[in-house]
Amino acid sequence: MSGKFALFAGKNGETYFNLKAGNGETILRSEGYKDKASARNGIESVRKNAPDPARYEKKTSTNGKFHFNLKAANHQVIGSSEMYESERSRDAGIASVAANAPEAKVVEE
Repeated sequence: MSGKFALFAGKNGETYFNLKAGNGETILRSEGYKDKASARNGIESVRKNAPDPARYEKKTSTNGKFHFNLKAANHQVIGSSEMYESERSRDAGIASVAANAPEAKVVEE
């Protein structure tokens, strides 16, 4: 089972997407977009940038948990991960985004 981008409207009226792995787990969340077309452009940017290890910003939060941001060539964040308990888990999340994003289908929820 392959990954998918779930496109949806937030309560604030903005459009968001989540990249979900084949098992249904969310592995990347977007920022809010003013409209669906802009969100679809964001999805294309994730597809393009996900395979490049240099596009990932690995971070540690103040509570000691690990997470990452995926950035476009212009250094704008195009997706953020959940919090992970270990660096190893975070790095596995990055690998999952890199593997799933390029071929993930888009579904509207």
